[in-house]
Amino acid sequence: MSNEPKKIDAKGYWSATVRLTVSLLIIWFVVSYGAGILFRDVLDNFSIGGAPLGFWFAQQGAIYVFVALIFYYCHAMSKIERKYGVKG
Repeated sequence: MSNEPKKIDAKGYWSATVRLTVSLLIIWFVVSYGAGILFRDVLDNFSIGGAPLGFWFAQQGAIYVFVALIFYYCHAMSKIERKYGVKG
């Protein structure tokens, strides 16, 4: 048994990290800009808690999704770090 550190696949690690970050940014953009601004008129046909859905996403929904994305990012990065042997 040697005490040599495990070789890290830096290219694979950064590729997975960038892929995760870009996909979460796309989700964040679609929810905040798309649901709150672009698709607001369509979403306003539905309501949540008495408020039109488009308004709800613009005021509160995007924030809830953003917080959920932060927790998911932490979980996913932990998995990526374990997979590629990166110690934090």
